[in-house]
Amino acid sequence: MNHLLCGLAANPALPAPLTDRLLDLALEAVARADAPTDREPSRDLLDELIEELADRSDLSRDRVRALAAHHEHTAVQLAYSGTLTAADVDPAVRPLAALALLDERRGLPEWARLLSASPDVHIRWKLASCPGLPQDVTEALAADPDPEVVTELALWTTDPAVAARLARHPHAEVRSAAACNEAVPPAALAALITGDGLPPATSCLVCDIKDVPFVHDPYCPDVDCGLRAGAACDGSHASTVHEIRERALRNPSTPAEAAVSLADTPWTLLRWALAERSDLPQQVYSLLARDPVPGVREAVAGNPAIGEELVRALAAEAAHEERRALAHHPRLPLDVLVALARTTKTGPVLLPRIAAATAEEIAGLAGSAHASVRMLVGERRDLPDGVRDALADDPDAAVVKAVAPHPGLSEGQLRGMVARHGVPVHARVAANPDAPGSLLTELARHEPPARRALREIAKHRNGTAEALVPCLADRRARRDAAAHPALAEPVLIGLLDDADEELAQAAAENPSLPPSVMEDLVRRYTEPGVTRPVS
Repeated sequence: MNHLLCGLAANPALPAPLTDRLLDLALEAVARADAPTDREPSRDLLDELIEELADRSDLSRDRVRALAAHHEHTAVQLAYSGTLTAADVDPAVRPLAALALLDERRGLPEWARLLSASPDVHIRWKLASCPGLPQDVTEALAADPDPEVVTELALWTTDPAVAARLARHPHAEVRSAAACNEAVPPAALAALITGDGLPPATSCLVCDIKDVPFVHDPYCPDVDCGLRAGAACDGSHASTVHEIRERALRNPSTPAEAAVSLADTPWTLLRWALAERSDLPQQVYSLLARDPVPGVREAVAGNPAIGEELVRALAAEAAHEERRALAHHPRLPLDVLVALARTTKTGPVLLPRIAAATAEEIAGLAGSAHASVRMLVGERRDLPDGVRDALADDPDAAVVKAVAPHPGLSEGQLRGMVARHGVPVHARVAANPDAPGSLLTELARHEPPARRALREIAKHRNGTAEALVPCLADRRARRDAAAHPALAEPVLIGLLDDADEELAQAAAENPSLPPSVMEDLVRRYTEPGVTRPVS
């Protein structure tokens, strides 16, 4: 029964009086005891019910405050959802809710000053990630005695002066966080890579807790161990220094000149990070394109900054995975794209070069003699009517599958696709937003079932009662079908007693559930001795 109450709590059509009764039920039950009886739900289910109720957009101010008073977690949920305001929160009583409002820029500056002096390190750690902190609070957090707090500030501060100072912090973990922060000035980021003018770090997470030299076992059996796999320190904080350089390489604020200094590094992850940058000289990309590690070469191939000369060289010589990455280059020459399409599987995705193609280019590609090229064009959803219609009549099933979800196709065109190509196009036809209910019903009744089509039909806005029934037999489609407002009322009510609790809960969430049935569901729990079936 409790899963049904959770479903009702999420039902957007639940009448206000029943919402109030569920709120009273949940809050009173939590207040009574944690030990459930036969009619008392477990604390976990009560918390789930309260979470669902807290997500509703129709709660009164009094109800919001009552939920916020229930538990700190609920108050945080309400703060992030926008229903809890600063006037509803006392930071001394609900510090996590106050932090959530500060995180959303809806808290008060004096809260930040109060919480920065909290003895709870978790409170100060969370505060350090909040935007728009007063300057005095930022300075206090930068001087915090706990490195975790300072590390979090280094990751999130937008003050360049503070960020630059933290990039030189004596603790290596703080520097590592600063290496990710785009507010750190370029010169400070360059120093994190080259070490020029940067005093050595004095500590790291490893030597804080272990006698050095120490190398962390990647299969460490200690479940409470907080060290990262491969963490190592011999006094030089080696693993963290390596991590600092990788993070700085991935930071777009790091000067290219400093990044290029690591082009010949023996460390694979550093070369990989370098290959993903968009501001390197072409000769560096050419060097990385010959890297012995496939992942590095693939990163170069997928980098939109590589020039046409390298693009053509990779298209002619690269392995399949690199050519597939190259196909996503936004300025790919069309002749290269055509060649790649004929030899490389890119999957049912809209490639950037196709998305950016002009009307003239689209017309030319749509008229290609190669189905693999026409298929790429079919993935666009803003094709001119003539191009769309020509692809809808294409003799190749792969091309038709690509264009089938395109808006604007008529019922006749969709039925023609099904008649010519059968099951291979069923799912994509069912995904068309304009597919009529009658066609969806026919697709749903096909034997044997086209499972992917059922999953599209179950969530389609035009799904009919007849089309949804077969969807209930598919494990992945049945929940969407149970929550679909077009589901027939007798079927919907019958699902409330289904042995699959997830399915029954989806039915309880269905906005088409009659109010009288909703009333019965609530009464079955709230009134002792009432065990009658839902009707």
